[in-house]
Order: sequence, then C-alpha cells, then structure tokens
Amino acid sequence: MAGMRTARRVLAGGAALAAAGWALREVPAELGVRPLTSGPERASRIRRSPQFRNGSFVNTMPEPTSGPIGAPPVGMLAELAKDKNQRHPAGPVPLRIPPSDTPPADGVRAIWYGHASTMVEIEGRRVLLDPVWADRVSPSRLIGPKRHHPLPVELGELPQVDAIAISHDHYDHLDMATVQSLNRTQKAPFLVPLGIGAHLERWGVAAYRIIELDWEEEAEVAGLRFVATAARHFSGRSLVRNDTLWGSWVIAGASRRVFYAGDSGYFAGYQGIGSAHGPFDLTLMPIGAYSPAWPDMHMTPEEAVNAHLDLGGELLLPVHWATFTLALHPWAEPVERLWREAKARNVKIAVPRPGEAVTASAAPAVEGWWEMLH
Repeated sequence: MAGMRTARRVLAGGAALAAAGWALREVPAELGVRPLTSGPERASRIRRSPQFRNGSFVNTMPEPTSGPIGAPPVGMLAELAKDKNQRHPAGPVPLRIPPSDTPPADGVRAIWYGHASTMVEIEGRRVLLDPVWADRVSPSRLIGPKRHHPLPVELGELPQVDAIAISHDHYDHLDMATVQSLNRTQKAPFLVPLGIGAHLERWGVAAYRIIELDWEEEAEVAGLRFVATAARHFSGRSLVRNDTLWGSWVIAGASRRVFYAGDSGYFAGYQGIGSAHGPFDLTLMPIGAYSPAWPDMHMTPEEAVNAHLDLGGELLLPVHWATFTLALHPWAEPVERLWREAKARNVKIAVPRPGEAVTASAAPAVEGWWEMLH
C-alpha cells in the first residue's frame, strides 16, 4: 500500500514537472530579441537615435530621473504582505459587450478593454492600442500578475483594424501570444518605438507590416498621421533593460486628434507635445501602478490631470488600472484620486467599464461603478 502511494506521488510529481516544462517552453521566445543583433539597418538606426547613449536608450528630459529600481526598497517586502485584499476588486468587475457597428465617420470613440488595451475609433478608422489578451503579464503562464476580470471580447472577435500601436515592450503592454494572434487574424501594420520590431519579427510578423519610429518621427496609415512622441519610462523583457525605445503616440485625422501616453512619469515636455500636435479631443492617460519607489516612471492620478491639461486635452480617459495589480496601492485608489482631482480642477473625464464605448464629444457622466468593489 505504501509503495502504491509512493508511486502515485512520483507520478504526480512527474506530471507537475512535465506541465511546468510545457508552460515554460515559450519563455525564451517571450523574452524577445536584442535589437542591436537583429540586423545592420535596425542597429544603425538605433545608434543614430538622440535617445540612445552608451549602449542603451535613456530618458533625455532635463529633469533628474532615479531610474527603475533594482533591489526592493527597505520595507517593501513587509508592505507586500499587508492589506493584500485591498489590491484586488472585492467582487466581479462589471463588463460591457463592445459595440460592433461601423465606427463614426466623424468624431472619436474609444473602447477600453482593461488595463491599457484600448480601441480608438477616429474619423471612421480603428486603432488598437497596446493589446494584451494574456491571463498573466509575465514571460511565464505560471507566475506573474493575474487578470482581475475576464476580457469583454475574444481577440478573434475584434473587427478588422487599420493600425496596431505599441507604446513599449513591457509584458503588460506587449504580449507575444496576442501579437501572434493579431498577425494571423488582422492585416493592419504594427507601429512601434525603435527596436521593438525585432521582437515582432521573432514572433512571426513580416517586416513589411512593422513601422518603427523614433521620437518625433511620423508615418501615415489609413489616412491617419501617427507621431511617436516622448515618454519618461524604461523598457526590457529580461534583466537587460533599455535596449528598445518607449514612447507615446499622437493619432491625428483631418480634424480630430487623440493622444495615448503609454507608460510615463510626469515631465514638462507634455506642454511641448500639446503645442506641436494638439489640442486633443481625447487623451488616454495612465493612472495606476504608481509608487514612491519609482516616481519617475509612472505618474500619479493628479499628475495625469496635469499632463492632460498640458496637452490641451478635452476628455481624459484613464487607463493602466483595474486589470492587473502592479503596485502596492489599493485597487480602486487610482480612479478615486483621479475623480477627486478632476472635479477640483473642472476636468472632464470618462471612466468606462471594460468593454464600454465612450464617444469623446458626448461622454456620459461618471457613475462610480467601482465603489461597490472595495
């Protein structure tokens, strides 16, 4: 009998190891590619970039930056163990079924799917921003921050889009499986900051579908003008950091404009972006995953309002919250702070549920739907 139990434990352990090995098989590909080794043309463009110095990309803003943290700050491990229940929703996050109708020929509409993943419809064209359909944001399916709510739509059910724009290569903004699925099901080009094309090519995206831009370079796709603009952040999918560029995006039609900040700390350059490319009918601003440990890399909700005003934004739609726990603050704190700051400064915001569409010129009043979930 004891021998049978031992045999069962051995079999169970072997099955667990096999399952772990199967889940980890894609980790090397998930890590991506060092872009300087991916071809002479890309390497030459990277080395010519004003943002590339001494072998890596840097933040070129005059304000000092502390850089991404290495070892956890003193006390962080203890903080991780405290108030864990506050860092996820207390119940199911309400979803909405995204509209499938033809986008408005004039105007701006946005559909937020959760975290940063958003569809922007501008003057009849569809632009998919930072699509991540993964259950975890990690190189492994076994570890890493797990999704707090289901996706409001399956990736294969998305309508055909005109462009897919990526802000940087962190796992919560660039997911290999999502890219590979979009490569099969969509025909649109991928617009990415300099160097990220190397990751896409490794994952099977043809070079002709990749448009790589440095800051203040632009491209026209489907009648829309895309400008890669600055952000105050960093990059990396492994221990090697900053070998690809990060950024934000200006998306401009004939008369409508949208700004997507990607991930960024606050910096004075937002005024310059607004002067050069705004004003904007809609800004998509990150409001979550802030911390005193990395003040230069993610802005607070109050700083998001500052940046929106600097940019000349009309409507602010918050992103980068609700879906994954990436910092120690309570789950709903970012949106509560944003709502309070917006009311104090008379800034118009929209806070959709995942899957809900927001028309920039007729945004609904904020309902506080998250208040029952914390």
